[in-house]
Amino acid sequence: MYAEERQQAILGQARANGRVDVVALAEEFGVTTETIRRDLTVLERAGTVRRVHGGAIPVERLGFEPELAARDAVLTEEKERIAKAALNELPADGSVIIDAGTTTARLVQLMPADRELTVIVNSPPHATTLATRPNLNVIMLGGRVRGRTLATVDDWVLRPLADLWVDVAFIATNGCSAAHGLTTSDQAEAAVKRAMITSSRRRILLADHTKMGNDYLVRFGTLDEIDVVITDTRLDTELAAGIAAAGPEVVRV
Repeated sequence: MYAEERQQAILGQARANGRVDVVALAEEFGVTTETIRRDLTVLERAGTVRRVHGGAIPVERLGFEPELAARDAVLTEEKERIAKAALNELPADGSVIIDAGTTTARLVQLMPADRELTVIVNSPPHATTLATRPNLNVIMLGGRVRGRTLATVDDWVLRPLADLWVDVAFIATNGCSAAHGLTTSDQAEAAVKRAMITSSRRRILLADHTKMGNDYLVRFGTLDEIDVVITDTRLDTELAAGIAAAGPEVVRV
């Protein structure tokens, strides 16, 4: 078994059981406890577990949300592929919403220069990247900026969204499951994401495979509200089928 396969198996156990134990994992996988500790360090740096004495706990059980920089540094190739596939969902002209997030940030960087679009964002970094594009009309939704995700939230975001009706919304999520829909760690961000879904004709979820099958604290949408889920090829086939059965088309790239 490759290290990455073992790490994904460890993460699966942590999410299923609420905790994993270093000694038990070493015995199960036939490796040293030092190897398991290195695996847990890799998972912690990826923002998926929090190390505790003798083992680790999945971050969703703690209501914990990894820092933006930590999330941005992992699965970079998968996020690039997802963002490139999302370009196919851009209208020739019109308006789009792009949610805050590390995968949506890749889409922002790839936005074509030959289309006249109104682009609405709730992320100051997104707005800064897009503002220099001559054919784009960029609208920044103001409000309180959450330091952990650099997303704007609260009433100054929600009130303008209530009056908008855009062609396509590109949504990010922390968790996505057939059982509980789309979830995130923070109530204020959940409210903004919910408003983005309500304000758009077509909804595209951009989420790598590690988001699938996981549930976080606050639900902001159901899968039948999403038209397309764009994810990567490492998503389990059975899990992909379960998500598709709940409503959206699932595209693996």
